[in-house]
Amino acid sequence: MLISILSDLHFGYGLNTKLENDSYQNAQEAISKCLNSDLILIAGDIFDSRIPKTEVWANTLRVLSKPLLTKNKDIKLVKTINKDLSEISKRSLEGLPVIAIHGTHERRGKGQINAIQALEETGFLIYLHCNGIIFEKDGQKVAIQGMSGVPERYAKQVMDKWDPKPVDEYYNILILHQSIEPFIYSPLEPPTLNLTNLPKGFDLIINGHIHTRGRTKIDDTTLLLPGGTIVTQLKKEESEVSKGLYQIRIDKETNINFIPLEDNRKFFYEEIKLKSDLTMRDQIEEVLTKKLSQDFKKIPIIKLKIFGKESGSIGKDLREIQKKYSEKAIIYFSRELESPEITRKIELLRSLREKKLSIEEMGLQILRKNLENLNFSSTFDGESIFRLLSEGETEKAFSILSGQQKTLTQLFKSE
Repeated sequence: MLISILSDLHFGYGLNTKLENDSYQNAQEAISKCLNSDLILIAGDIFDSRIPKTEVWANTLRVLSKPLLTKNKDIKLVKTINKDLSEISKRSLEGLPVIAIHGTHERRGKGQINAIQALEETGFLIYLHCNGIIFEKDGQKVAIQGMSGVPERYAKQVMDKWDPKPVDEYYNILILHQSIEPFIYSPLEPPTLNLTNLPKGFDLIINGHIHTRGRTKIDDTTLLLPGGTIVTQLKKEESEVSKGLYQIRIDKETNINFIPLEDNRKFFYEEIKLKSDLTMRDQIEEVLTKKLSQDFKKIPIIKLKIFGKESGSIGKDLREIQKKYSEKAIIYFSRELESPEITRKIELLRSLREKKLSIEEMGLQILRKNLENLNFSSTFDGESIFRLLSEGETEKAFSILSGQQKTLTQLFKSE
């Protein structure tokens, strides 16, 4: 039995930009490479939006119609696991079956139908969430169970409540779409799943959501990260590995192979540490000239992360560079630049921290320094204003700053 594994197609990504067709073109190539298989598994984020636009739906159905029109290779549905058989359209079994879960981009509120459920109801695929399905071909049986994407803080709780178990004498696959420590998608939403608390006994665990591909072993289980078919996060890691799909052949021995996409747009990531003896513009253009010295089927995406000291009209310079190279590359900039003002503030905070002052004392010191830098310190008694603010007397402080109250002395005498 041959199974193709995809994830994170992100249909609709880059809408109304030069990238708007990339998700469909990449997926079209990926799906075409899957047509020799018996099953296709998609580990979430088929769509880039919870509520796809009509144009996105049209392109999605065009791409996903290919498996439907492919002759079924004698693979049979044996039974379901905690899934109502009536939910599965006969149409989805007549061609090459596609099994999918929803991801974070498709997740909707309780009681609302998500886009992957809609695809199941129209017969384009079979949708899994805390349930499963079993297929058989030539005596080889595979049990596929899936948990669609849930908020990270609830993932372990949902998993424990569902408590999926491998089926004896079957090849067992579990599909997820979560951060799994140490594979963390966002530090703002820390994962509750990790390599030690994933369900035991499965032959293969497939996890979408992480946009860089790879695999590792957890005891006798293979953890597979398909990675995705399109660059969306523009991170360094995405520039270091190719996009594509995996195929797993289940026989007496199990083999997993990665199949790269050939026609996808190239993505380059470069970090530039500005040198004092060259202008920023010259340094950036030197990098771009090297990257663009070869021919590309599609103009590449280039992300440049710039480090150094801020000087001149940097924003204007970067916009002009983007415009100059707009026919040769799609350029994004990320900046981590030091400005004299920020450097002074950091030095002040470091100094105050070393003096081990209280929060109120530190605030007063910062106020004094700011007033001094603004040549404003002699206009009024900043310490008294700070005392009013720290005591919650914002109205009195405002009356002084706005000129309604001329002197602090009069105000304090009246109390």
